[in-house]
Amino acid sequence: MAALTVRKVVVLGSTGSIGVSTLDLFEQSKVPVDILALAAGRNVERLAQQALRWRPKVAVIEDEALLGELRERLAGSGVEAAAGSAAVAQAAAMGADWVMSAIVGAAGLAPTLAAARTGAVVALANKESLVCAGPELLRISHEAGGTVIPVDSEHSAIFQVLQPACLDRVARLILTASGGPFRTWTREQMAAATPEQAIAHPNWSMGAKISVDSATMMNKGLEMIEASYLFDTPEERIGVVIHPQSVIHSLVEYTDGSTLAQLGPPDMRSPISYAYSWPERLAWPAKPLDLGAYGQLTFEDPDLSRFPLLGVAREALRLGCGAPTAMNAANEIAVAAFLDRQIGFLDIAASVEGTLERMNGVGDLAVTAGDVLDTAVMIDGSARRIAAEVVAQKRH
Repeated sequence: MAALTVRKVVVLGSTGSIGVSTLDLFEQSKVPVDILALAAGRNVERLAQQALRWRPKVAVIEDEALLGELRERLAGSGVEAAAGSAAVAQAAAMGADWVMSAIVGAAGLAPTLAAARTGAVVALANKESLVCAGPELLRISHEAGGTVIPVDSEHSAIFQVLQPACLDRVARLILTASGGPFRTWTREQMAAATPEQAIAHPNWSMGAKISVDSATMMNKGLEMIEASYLFDTPEERIGVVIHPQSVIHSLVEYTDGSTLAQLGPPDMRSPISYAYSWPERLAWPAKPLDLGAYGQLTFEDPDLSRFPLLGVAREALRLGCGAPTAMNAANEIAVAAFLDRQIGFLDIAASVEGTLERMNGVGDLAVTAGDVLDTAVMIDGSARRIAAEVVAQKRH
């Protein structure tokens, strides 16, 4: 069975929720892996623990100030310690068979592109890589003989039920959303929301930034853009429905009236396992789905007046060019400001909208000819500068 063959693996973002789930899946399934590299942002203690357990050739900490501590923790282990964004990209390009791309934010773009250029199977959990450079990322991977397999539960669900022989019979892709912690809150309540309330996701265990994106529903906006690129589907044929139980992870509607769905408990190890074992399935002690225990599954349409970033993302996808990249960068700046208690929850959407309006006015959304990474970095940098100015005007 191909899934049980020893594969060379790199895990980017190993100390985050997806990275931890990936290594836990390897542990529980007893799948034979040869870990070439583990890379993390700032959690040097967890990275060192992982390195001592899995014994990769190299452990990389993105924050260069932590290299000394990492070396101390790994002294005598035989595991090389490295630091910096260039070292992360080098780890991604080590020639692995399978690379988990789970670095949060635009920082994950360069190493993801580096992994794609090697022809590896890239298990993609970094939304921003697709949002900022989706078509180019997919082209680079294809030309190198590799594959990009989505790990987000929604895109994994579509990937699993999208029938290759019927691609021309797809009417719509339907992404499900939990609705986040503020699904039933009024705008007045949301205006007073704290970071602690925003990151308290009702179903999933995620990092702070991704949890806030769920609360604003920006995560679903990013996923619409991802789905458009991944499955070559125009914006008008991608729908979103709120499904609080997070049992149905997404659906594909066909032109014959059939709608196929992928179901499962909210556990990221399931889509990770499929991304690892594709086109087969990996046996691991997964919790079975007990529909009787849920009793009922419910659905509702999203309220764009309370979650305006869904509409902003649709417009960015329609605009194309550098709009999705700029939107993503502005959102990262605004979410960081909210988590730092500099702005209110509703200011996140207002800051993103304000940034895009200003950039469109000065023509900064145009894509220039040249390297995809250079172009994305240029637009990302411009958006961050303008977003910082917009956020400064909204500070309490």
